[in-house]
Amino acid sequence: MSNDDTSRQQAIALVRGYYDAFNRGDWAGMLERLSDDLAHDLNQGAREVGRQAFAVFLQRMEASYREQLRDVVVMASEDGLRVAAEYVVHGQYHHTDDGLPPAQGQRYVLPGGAFFDVRDGRISRVSNYYNLQDWITQVSA
Repeated sequence: MSNDDTSRQQAIALVRGYYDAFNRGDWAGMLERLSDDLAHDLNQGAREVGRQAFAVFLQRMEASYREQLRDVVVMASEDGLRVAAEYVVHGQYHHTDDGLPPAQGQRYVLPGGAFFDVRDGRISRVSNYYNLQDWITQVSA
């Protein structure tokens, strides 16, 4: 296996491990895969910087949502520095999140994706994307 193949496979394993930790609700396992200066691009929102800011984001998510990601597909550039993932979110909205419709335990299924930068064996950027209007329609029905 060439160095590029090894780097690519390591990047894919890193991101798969990140999503495996997410599905277990293992926030510490997710955080250990992130660089200290992580750039986190929120869907249709601002960029937050730092592992600690991401930990606060995870707390907010846990307070309002229960989610599992299924059908996860992970792809990486040959050098392993850029990674993309596509998945389907199966979730339940159990506590109202600021600025969003009231939560009443609504369930939703939503395709999503993310892009990652990898540096020194850790995730240094994650940019998440999903159709917010689709989610709002599902939880407002």
